[in-house]
Amino acid sequence: MTKVPSDRCKLPRPFWQSLEQLGLRPSAVLRHARLPATLHLDNSAVISTTQFFAIWNAIEALSEDPAFSIRMVSETSTANHKLAFLVASYAADFRDGMARIARFNRLCSPDRLCFEERDGKVSVTIEWPAGTEPEPPLSVDASFALLLELGRRGTGRHLRPISLELRRPNPGTDRHAIYFDCPIHFGAKRDRMVLNAPDLDLPFPGHNPELLKMLTPALANAVREMEAQATLGELVKGALKRAMASGRPDIGAVARELGLSERTLQRRITAQGATFRALLTEARQELGSQLLSDPSIDTEEVAFLLGYQDANSFYRAFREWENMTPGHWRRTMSQSAMAASNGS
Repeated sequence: MTKVPSDRCKLPRPFWQSLEQLGLRPSAVLRHARLPATLHLDNSAVISTTQFFAIWNAIEALSEDPAFSIRMVSETSTANHKLAFLVASYAADFRDGMARIARFNRLCSPDRLCFEERDGKVSVTIEWPAGTEPEPPLSVDASFALLLELGRRGTGRHLRPISLELRRPNPGTDRHAIYFDCPIHFGAKRDRMVLNAPDLDLPFPGHNPELLKMLTPALANAVREMEAQATLGELVKGALKRAMASGRPDIGAVARELGLSERTLQRRITAQGATFRALLTEARQELGSQLLSDPSIDTEEVAFLLGYQDANSFYRAFREWENMTPGHWRRTMSQSAMAASNGS
């Protein structure tokens, strides 16, 4: 059975602790992102990529600091970073540490750190699933800063990238230049950090193979459990969600995106005891609830984004899913969020 990470993000306790350390209240950030204000108290909470991005955008808006995520990374002690960073800090060398970060990063979000080595340089980029909206600047900064910080702390040297390309416009401060200490190209076509390949082979004096043997299995098991949950059905629903707005999605388009023949995809869906129509309904229901959670999107636009030809068709379908109208559902969710906010 095909196994892949799904559109699920988790923000561990150290993330929220670093916010508090720098003066931002998690509840305020969550309210600004239009999420329950007590979400940070639930260690098992899972959010969508859209919600994950909303949190990063809220952090930048409330902090009014375009380099806030760099501070989150650099001003947090190794012991208080997330477990993946702690494990990577005991790696044999920078290359080994980056590989561990890349592998265990999948526990927190569906993005993938990509490394391309050529001519003595290693290009680092961040790849999100097809159809994902642009990653917030602070999230990009955090990913690159985390890798660089790992190398600096692990080797005990002030490593400098060869260059840094960022899609974000120039923030008008020198924080990025000071931290990364390399030429930076703002307004680039993509986000990319280029490292010196020889730096990746620098050893970590704190290498502790015994501790790695103790800590790594827990993370590895968590990755395997996560992958086991990402069934073909979830993969199909993810492809359907991305195809919604382009018209009524069909199994042929989904099969092409997944690199399968239509017949093979149909056979695998049937083998799981599901149907393509049922998966389409589930995808619409999940995406519809997510879109309706954003009050800036009107109901007619939600219907369009879900591939319905008119709002009435969406209304009928939604009543079947939730036994209430989209407007009633929105009011109920808004009241629940307000109650959670008042209780924080």
